[in-house]
Amino acid sequence: MISGGLVCEDELADWLRAAGAQEGEVLLVHASLSAFGVVVGGEQAVIGALRRAVGPRGTIVMPAQSWQLCDPDYLDDPRLDARQREAVRRALPAFDPDLTPTRTMGAVAELFRTLPGSRRSPHPHRSFSASGPAAETVTAEQALGDPFGETSPLARLYSLDAKVALLGVGYESCTALHLAEARSGRDRGRTVANGAPMRLASKRTWVTWQERVVDDADFPSIGEAFERVHGVVPDRVGEASCRLISLRELVDFAIERMDDISKSESACKDGKILRAF
Repeated sequence: MISGGLVCEDELADWLRAAGAQEGEVLLVHASLSAFGVVVGGEQAVIGALRRAVGPRGTIVMPAQSWQLCDPDYLDDPRLDARQREAVRRALPAFDPDLTPTRTMGAVAELFRTLPGSRRSPHPHRSFSASGPAAETVTAEQALGDPFGETSPLARLYSLDAKVALLGVGYESCTALHLAEARSGRDRGRTVANGAPMRLASKRTWVTWQERVVDDADFPSIGEAFERVHGVVPDRVGEASCRLISLRELVDFAIERMDDISKSESACKDGKILRAF
Protein backbone atom coordinates (compact mmCIF):
# COMPACT_ATOMS: atom_id res chain seq x y z
CA MET A 1 0.00 0.00 0.00
CA ILE A 2 1.42 3.37 -0.91
CA SER A 3 0.90 6.42 1.28
CA GLY A 4 -2.57 7.83 1.74
CA GLY A 5 -4.36 4.50 1.37
CA LEU A 6 -3.99 4.41 -2.42
CA VAL A 7 -3.66 1.18 -4.42
CA CYS A 8 -1.21 1.11 -7.31
CA GLU A 9 -0.63 -1.29 -10.19
CA ASP A 10 2.59 -2.64 -8.64
CA GLU A 11 0.83 -3.59 -5.43
CA LEU A 12 -1.99 -5.47 -7.17
CA ALA A 13 0.45 -7.26 -9.50
CA ASP A 14 2.56 -8.29 -6.49
CA TRP A 15 -0.50 -9.62 -4.69
CA LEU A 16 -1.64 -11.62 -7.72
CA ARG A 17 1.74 -13.30 -8.04
CA ALA A 18 1.94 -13.96 -4.29
CA ALA A 19 -1.59 -15.45 -4.39
CA GLY A 20 -0.52 -17.92 -7.07
CA ALA A 21 -0.99 -16.31 -10.48
CA GLN A 22 1.63 -17.72 -12.82
CA GLU A 23 3.16 -16.81 -16.15
CA GLY A 24 1.17 -18.23 -19.04
CA GLU A 25 -1.98 -19.30 -17.22
CA VAL A 26 -5.61 -18.34 -17.76
CA LEU A 27 -7.51 -16.05 -15.37
CA LEU A 28 -11.27 -15.46 -15.21
CA VAL A 29 -11.53 -12.06 -13.52
CA HIS A 30 -14.40 -10.39 -11.67
CA ALA A 31 -13.44 -6.98 -10.32
CA SER A 32 -15.05 -4.02 -8.58
CA LEU A 33 -12.90 -0.94 -9.01
CA SER A 34 -14.70 1.01 -6.29
CA ALA A 35 -14.13 -1.76 -3.73
CA PHE A 36 -10.38 -1.02 -3.63
CA GLY A 37 -10.87 2.56 -2.44
CA VAL A 38 -8.70 4.73 -4.68
CA VAL A 39 -6.72 3.01 -7.44
CA VAL A 40 -3.98 5.06 -9.07
CA GLY A 41 -4.76 4.81 -12.78
CA GLY A 42 -8.18 3.26 -12.19
CA GLU A 43 -9.32 0.41 -14.39
CA GLN A 44 -6.29 0.76 -16.66
CA ALA A 45 -4.01 -0.01 -13.70
CA VAL A 46 -6.06 -3.09 -12.72
CA ILE A 47 -5.79 -4.48 -16.24
CA GLY A 48 -2.07 -3.67 -16.29
CA ALA A 49 -1.56 -5.60 -13.04
CA LEU A 50 -3.45 -8.61 -14.40
CA ARG A 51 -1.40 -8.61 -17.59
CA ARG A 52 1.86 -8.40 -15.64
CA ALA A 53 0.77 -11.28 -13.40
CA VAL A 54 0.23 -13.77 -16.26
CA GLY A 55 2.61 -12.27 -18.83
CA PRO A 56 2.28 -12.26 -22.62
CA ARG A 57 1.66 -16.02 -22.73
CA GLY A 58 -1.26 -15.72 -20.31
CA THR A 59 -4.93 -15.15 -21.13
CA ILE A 60 -7.34 -12.93 -19.22
CA VAL A 61 -11.12 -13.40 -19.44
CA MET A 62 -13.93 -11.24 -18.07
CA PRO A 63 -17.73 -11.34 -18.30
CA ALA A 64 -19.13 -8.90 -20.87
CA GLN A 65 -22.85 -9.31 -20.33
CA SER A 66 -25.24 -6.88 -22.02
CA TRP A 67 -28.63 -7.12 -20.33
CA GLN A 68 -30.04 -4.17 -22.26
CA LEU A 69 -30.56 -6.42 -25.30
CA CYS A 70 -32.76 -8.93 -23.45
CA ASP A 71 -36.36 -9.41 -24.49
CA PRO A 72 -38.42 -6.80 -22.60
CA ASP A 73 -40.80 -9.53 -21.44
CA TYR A 74 -37.82 -11.31 -19.86
CA LEU A 75 -36.75 -8.09 -18.11
CA ASP A 76 -40.39 -7.43 -17.20
CA ASP A 77 -40.03 -3.70 -16.56
CA PRO A 78 -43.40 -2.68 -15.03
CA ARG A 79 -43.09 0.78 -16.62
CA LEU A 80 -43.54 -0.71 -20.11
CA ASP A 81 -46.87 -1.99 -21.39
CA ALA A 82 -47.22 -4.59 -24.17
CA ARG A 83 -47.20 -2.02 -26.99
CA GLN A 84 -44.13 -0.28 -25.60
CA ARG A 85 -42.33 -3.60 -25.23
CA GLU A 86 -42.94 -4.36 -28.87
CA ALA A 87 -41.56 -0.92 -29.75
CA VAL A 88 -38.41 -1.77 -27.78
CA ARG A 89 -37.99 -5.00 -29.79
CA ARG A 90 -38.16 -3.01 -33.02
CA ALA A 91 -35.77 -0.27 -31.86
CA LEU A 92 -32.96 -2.09 -30.04
CA PRO A 93 -29.70 -2.09 -32.03
CA ALA A 94 -28.34 -5.47 -33.09
CA PHE A 95 -25.70 -7.05 -30.92
CA ASP A 96 -22.24 -6.02 -32.07
CA PRO A 97 -19.24 -7.62 -30.30
CA ASP A 98 -17.20 -4.46 -30.83
CA LEU A 99 -19.80 -1.79 -30.06
CA THR A 100 -22.36 -3.24 -27.64
CA PRO A 101 -21.43 -2.05 -24.13
CA THR A 102 -21.58 -4.19 -21.02
CA ARG A 103 -24.13 -3.62 -18.26
CA THR A 104 -23.47 -4.03 -14.51
CA MET A 105 -20.07 -5.63 -15.20
CA GLY A 106 -18.09 -2.69 -13.85
CA ALA A 107 -15.54 -0.27 -15.24
CA VAL A 108 -12.71 -2.82 -15.45
CA ALA A 109 -14.70 -5.25 -17.59
CA GLU A 110 -16.02 -2.47 -19.82
CA LEU A 111 -12.52 -1.16 -20.55
CA PHE A 112 -11.18 -4.69 -20.99
CA ARG A 113 -13.62 -5.59 -23.76
CA THR A 114 -12.36 -2.61 -25.82
CA LEU A 115 -8.68 -3.60 -25.71
CA PRO A 116 -7.04 -3.95 -29.14
CA GLY A 117 -7.01 -7.60 -30.10
CA SER A 118 -9.59 -8.68 -27.52
CA ARG A 119 -12.22 -11.20 -28.55
CA ARG A 120 -15.82 -11.52 -27.43
CA SER A 121 -18.05 -14.59 -27.45
CA PRO A 122 -21.17 -14.42 -29.64
CA HIS A 123 -23.98 -14.49 -27.07
CA PRO A 124 -25.93 -11.19 -27.20
CA HIS A 125 -26.66 -11.19 -23.44
CA ARG A 126 -24.10 -13.34 -21.61
CA SER A 127 -20.88 -12.92 -23.53
CA PHE A 128 -17.29 -13.05 -22.25
CA SER A 129 -14.30 -11.02 -23.43
CA ALA A 130 -10.82 -12.52 -23.60
CA SER A 131 -7.32 -11.30 -24.40
CA GLY A 132 -4.28 -13.51 -24.88
CA PRO A 133 -3.20 -16.65 -26.75
CA ALA A 134 -6.23 -18.72 -25.64
CA ALA A 135 -8.77 -15.95 -26.33
CA GLU A 136 -10.07 -17.44 -29.58
CA THR A 137 -10.48 -20.87 -28.00
CA VAL A 138 -12.35 -19.45 -25.03
CA THR A 139 -14.76 -17.25 -27.01
CA ALA A 140 -15.35 -19.31 -30.17
CA GLU A 141 -18.87 -20.49 -29.37
CA GLN A 142 -21.71 -20.01 -26.90
CA ALA A 143 -25.15 -21.54 -27.36
CA LEU A 144 -28.08 -19.15 -27.14
CA GLY A 145 -30.17 -21.49 -25.01
CA ASP A 146 -27.35 -22.75 -22.78
CA PRO A 147 -24.85 -19.90 -22.42
CA PHE A 148 -23.08 -21.41 -19.40
CA GLY A 149 -23.09 -25.07 -20.46
CA GLU A 150 -20.77 -27.33 -22.42
CA THR A 151 -20.36 -25.05 -25.44
CA SER A 152 -19.68 -21.99 -23.30
CA PRO A 153 -16.51 -20.05 -22.51
CA LEU A 154 -16.86 -21.38 -18.94
CA ALA A 155 -16.52 -24.97 -20.14
CA ARG A 156 -13.40 -24.00 -22.11
CA LEU A 157 -11.97 -22.31 -19.01
CA TYR A 158 -12.58 -25.49 -17.03
CA SER A 159 -10.70 -27.49 -19.67
CA LEU A 160 -7.83 -24.98 -19.56
CA ASP A 161 -7.61 -25.31 -15.75
CA ALA A 162 -8.12 -21.58 -15.31
CA LYS A 163 -8.06 -19.69 -12.04
CA VAL A 164 -10.75 -17.29 -10.82
CA ALA A 165 -9.75 -13.87 -9.47
CA LEU A 166 -12.43 -12.26 -7.31
CA LEU A 167 -11.18 -8.72 -6.77
CA GLY A 168 -13.45 -6.78 -4.45
CA VAL A 169 -16.45 -9.00 -5.21
CA GLY A 170 -17.89 -12.15 -3.64
CA TYR A 171 -19.16 -15.44 -4.96
CA GLU A 172 -22.49 -13.85 -5.90
CA SER A 173 -20.56 -12.39 -8.86
CA CYS A 174 -18.70 -15.59 -9.75
CA THR A 175 -20.01 -16.72 -13.14
CA ALA A 176 -17.98 -19.95 -12.95
CA LEU A 177 -20.65 -21.25 -10.57
CA HIS A 178 -23.14 -21.16 -13.45
CA LEU A 179 -21.10 -23.94 -15.09
CA ALA A 180 -21.58 -26.00 -11.93
CA GLU A 181 -25.27 -25.18 -12.09
CA ALA A 182 -25.45 -26.38 -15.71
CA ARG A 183 -23.60 -29.62 -14.86
CA SER A 184 -25.55 -30.37 -11.69
CA GLY A 185 -29.00 -31.87 -11.48
CA ARG A 186 -30.52 -28.62 -10.25
CA ASP A 187 -33.40 -27.16 -12.27
CA ARG A 188 -32.60 -29.42 -15.20
CA GLY A 189 -35.12 -28.95 -17.99
CA ARG A 190 -36.48 -25.61 -16.71
CA THR A 191 -36.35 -22.92 -19.40
CA VAL A 192 -37.54 -19.38 -19.98
CA ALA A 193 -38.22 -17.48 -23.20
CA ASN A 194 -35.78 -14.79 -24.28
CA GLY A 195 -34.65 -12.98 -27.40
CA ALA A 196 -32.33 -10.36 -28.82
CA PRO A 197 -31.64 -8.36 -31.97
CA MET A 198 -28.81 -10.03 -33.87
CA ARG A 199 -27.19 -9.54 -37.25
CA LEU A 200 -27.77 -12.54 -39.52
CA ALA A 201 -26.47 -12.40 -43.10
CA SER A 202 -25.85 -8.65 -42.61
CA LYS A 203 -29.50 -8.09 -41.65
CA ARG A 204 -30.84 -7.10 -38.23
CA THR A 205 -33.12 -9.91 -37.07
CA TRP A 206 -35.02 -10.42 -33.83
CA VAL A 207 -34.04 -13.92 -32.66
CA THR A 208 -35.93 -15.87 -29.99
CA TRP A 209 -35.03 -18.97 -28.01
CA GLN A 210 -35.68 -20.93 -24.83
CA GLU A 211 -32.82 -20.76 -22.35
CA ARG A 212 -31.96 -22.57 -19.16
CA VAL A 213 -33.16 -20.94 -15.97
CA VAL A 214 -30.23 -19.77 -13.81
CA ASP A 215 -30.32 -19.03 -10.09
CA ASP A 216 -27.41 -17.55 -8.15
CA ALA A 217 -29.16 -17.40 -4.76
CA ASP A 218 -26.97 -20.18 -3.31
CA PHE A 219 -23.68 -18.88 -4.69
CA PRO A 220 -22.56 -17.00 -1.54
CA SER A 221 -23.23 -19.95 0.78
CA ILE A 222 -21.51 -22.36 -1.64
CA GLY A 223 -18.51 -20.03 -1.78
CA GLU A 224 -18.35 -19.87 2.03
CA ALA A 225 -18.46 -23.67 2.24
CA PHE A 226 -15.76 -23.97 -0.43
CA GLU A 227 -13.47 -21.66 1.52
CA ARG A 228 -13.99 -23.61 4.73
CA VAL A 229 -13.21 -26.94 3.09
CA HIS A 230 -10.28 -25.72 0.98
CA GLY A 231 -8.81 -23.35 3.55
CA VAL A 232 -9.18 -20.25 1.38
CA VAL A 233 -8.49 -17.06 3.33
CA PRO A 234 -9.32 -13.82 1.49
CA ASP A 235 -6.63 -11.12 1.45
CA ARG A 236 -7.06 -7.36 1.41
CA VAL A 237 -5.65 -5.13 -1.28
CA GLY A 238 -6.49 -1.59 -0.30
CA GLU A 239 -10.04 -1.86 0.96
CA ALA A 240 -10.95 -4.78 -1.31
CA SER A 241 -11.31 -8.40 -0.26
CA CYS A 242 -9.49 -10.48 -2.89
CA ARG A 243 -9.28 -14.20 -3.71
CA LEU A 244 -7.50 -16.29 -6.33
CA ILE A 245 -8.85 -19.84 -6.59
CA SER A 246 -8.96 -22.81 -8.93
CA LEU A 247 -11.97 -22.68 -11.24
CA ARG A 248 -11.96 -26.46 -11.61
CA GLU A 249 -11.89 -27.08 -7.86
CA LEU A 250 -14.67 -24.55 -7.27
CA VAL A 251 -16.91 -25.97 -10.00
CA ASP A 252 -16.42 -29.59 -8.89
CA PHE A 253 -17.16 -28.66 -5.29
CA ALA A 254 -20.22 -26.63 -6.27
CA ILE A 255 -21.68 -29.46 -8.36
CA GLU A 256 -21.68 -31.77 -5.34
CA ARG A 257 -23.12 -29.07 -3.10
CA MET A 258 -25.86 -28.17 -5.59
CA ASP A 259 -26.79 -31.82 -5.99
CA ASP A 260 -27.01 -32.13 -2.20
CA ILE A 261 -29.26 -29.07 -2.08
CA SER A 262 -31.51 -30.52 -4.80
CA LYS A 263 -31.78 -33.83 -2.96
CA SER A 264 -32.59 -32.03 0.28
CA GLU A 265 -35.28 -29.90 -1.36
CA SER A 266 -36.77 -32.95 -3.04
CA ALA A 267 -36.81 -34.90 0.23
CA CYS A 268 -38.48 -32.01 2.04
CA LYS A 269 -41.21 -31.96 -0.58
CA ASP A 270 -41.78 -35.64 0.17
CA GLY A 271 -42.13 -34.89 3.87
CA LYS A 272 -38.66 -36.14 4.75
CA ILE A 273 -35.78 -34.24 6.35
CA LEU A 274 -32.25 -34.30 5.01
CA ARG A 275 -29.39 -31.92 5.63
CA ALA A 276 -27.63 -30.56 2.57
CA PHE A 277 -24.71 -29.16 4.56
